[in-house]
Amino acid sequence: MSIVTPVYNGEQYLSETIESVLAQTYTDWEMLIINDGSNDKSMDIAQSYADKDERIKVYSQSNAGSAAARNNGIRRAEGRYIALLDADDLWEPLFLKRQLQLMEEKHCQLVYGAHKRINGKGEEILQPFIPPKQLYYKDLLKTCSISCLTGLYDTYPYGKVYLHEEFRSLRDDYVYWLTILRKTGVAYGNQGIVGSYRIHVSSLTANKLKMVKPQYRVYREVEKLGVLKSCYYLINWAIHGVFKYWK
Repeated sequence: MSIVTPVYNGEQYLSETIESVLAQTYTDWEMLIINDGSNDKSMDIAQSYADKDERIKVYSQSNAGSAAARNNGIRRAEGRYIALLDADDLWEPLFLKRQLQLMEEKHCQLVYGAHKRINGKGEEILQPFIPPKQLYYKDLLKTCSISCLTGLYDTYPYGKVYLHEEFRSLRDDYVYWLTILRKTGVAYGNQGIVGSYRIHVSSLTANKLKMVKPQYRVYREVEKLGVLKSCYYLINWAIHGVFKYWK
């Protein structure tokens, strides 16, 4: 099991994120923390944990965005299963165990799950996000129901999958899940809460507006859809986005 965590100036939450990994009931994992050119104490925090637990490995690179940092970790990953955990998100202690159980139960290569939505103080905001029980490629084109912190991919049948670095830190994970789903055909969702996604409320609206252009680029440049289909899926994505953060 390989857990890839990119970090850029994440000193505020990094310790809590690492502690959520250390608390896992499933213990056969490695955590690859990729320092993406941070100029705060992120590197020192990560290294302090690596010094105490050999399963935690720390690498540094010049700032290049989360896609490049994640790819750096994926290239180094030695585990069969790949999980992406951002440096401000959290896992429930049974996350790995439950996701592996679901994968075994469904005989599939990609699973995801439900999660709480918390603010910078760790307080729950909005209602938990409960994803659909299963997803196909066209479902994912309409809205991304695979939150990055809950996805788990089995590399055994199809090999490692890498992110598109030209997207840097916007929609890179979305393209990653689309790429995997084209290979696996279907993905299954855990309806129970398996983690906590941290939402920085002050920038939520601005971030959604900022993502419109890269979202359209995903359809046109990566998925090679025509203009009309791209606009159709972009409208669906926007509508789903409103309801996703409605309550």
